[in-house]
Amino acid sequence: MVYVLVCIPPLLKKPNSALRKVCRVRLTNGFEVTSYIGGEGHNLQEHSVILIRGGRVKDLPGVRYHTVRGALDCSGVKDRKQSRSKYGVKRPKA
Repeated sequence: MVYVLVCIPPLLKKPNSALRKVCRVRLTNGFEVTSYIGGEGHNLQEHSVILIRGGRVKDLPGVRYHTVRGALDCSGVKDRKQSRSKYGVKRPKA
């Protein structure tokens, strides 16, 4: 469980270029790390409480964690139909 401090755009490794969404988080043990926010759009603000998991992002130096979507204050990805479990989306009503 971590507390989001601020979202910052990191520097990408060549040859990639995009506005990747990351957040700087303070862990409960006092460490401060950078976590990647996967999926399209997010609802995180400063002081949100999120859950993170391990797993680096290859084109972002220093980003070694992923934000778990659909857990605590981080919502799932809206209108997601495939790979729902990775983005915290419940099964749609038939």
